[in-house]
Amino acid sequence: MTDRQLVDLAFQMLKRSYVPYSHFPVGAALECADGTVFTGCNVENAAYGSTICAERTALVKAVSEGRRDNFVRLAVVGTGTDYCWPCGSCRQMLYEFAPDLEVLVARGDGDFVKLPLAKLLPYGFGPKDLSIHP
Repeated sequence: MTDRQLVDLAFQMLKRSYVPYSHFPVGAALECADGTVFTGCNVENAAYGSTICAERTALVKAVSEGRRDNFVRLAVVGTGTDYCWPCGSCRQMLYEFAPDLEVLVARGDGDFVKLPLAKLLPYGFGPKDLSIHP
């Protein structure tokens, strides 16, 4: 699958977003090394803290299906004029499972950029940091 195809899959998820408060739909597509893709959209809630982002929706779908590693690329798209960057909570959740993930971030006109998650979350904290060292 090309980068463009993964971004297009994420764009297809915009129509499934539930965004009655922000009116800002976001779509995501998370690709595994074997080519399997898990998609997601943002789902808002009247209790704003209960809202879940598109990136975490895709990740949680993958984990709930037994996938916990081999995530290689994630596309995140929105409808705005700027790139739809993952929030801090999403960056942390993604780092937990895929610190080497490639992230494709698109804006509403379809243009996208690609960069490693490590650039979005430098000095990330993950499972390896919980090791007890003598």
